[in-house]
Amino acid sequence: MIRATSIIRRNAVEQDRIVDVITLDHGDRHRRRIMLHADGGTAFLLDLDRADVLEDGDAIRLETGWLVEVRAAPERLVEIRTEMPLDLLTLAWHIGNRHVPAEITPGAIYIAYDHVLVDMLEGLGAKVAVVERPFRPVRGAYHHHEHGAHAAHHHGHAHG
Repeated sequence: MIRATSIIRRNAVEQDRIVDVITLDHGDRHRRRIMLHADGGTAFLLDLDRADVLEDGDAIRLETGWLVEVRAAPERLVEIRTEMPLDLLTLAWHIGNRHVPAEITPGAIYIAYDHVLVDMLEGLGAKVAVVERPFRPVRGAYHHHEHGAHAAHHHGHAHG
């Protein structure tokens, strides 16, 4: 069985070393150890020291030295827009207060589809649309590629 024990970040991927591509949704891109089958049929065991997030464009280094490129799969998301930037910032606060992973772009916020959140956001004046696209949420403040740091959840408010 071919093993893979490291991730090469997209800015350091040697394109000529890529032998296959694997398409994964957001949930499947957060892994430590799992048997995977790339789109072209390459089977391998991902066996990292600690769980990490595979980003779109990253590569998984096989023990052979070859790379499998990671692609983010399209997912059912909610696109959130407003007329005023301050309103979008306020909605971002509400989303963050619920600990919902979110992708933030200059003109919109994207979250995984959830009808309860859609109702809340529309009630707050958001323009929402259901879209199909890769999901690339913002990483946590305590996540660092270089150190693999993970921190406990402490931030000064109670959870009900």
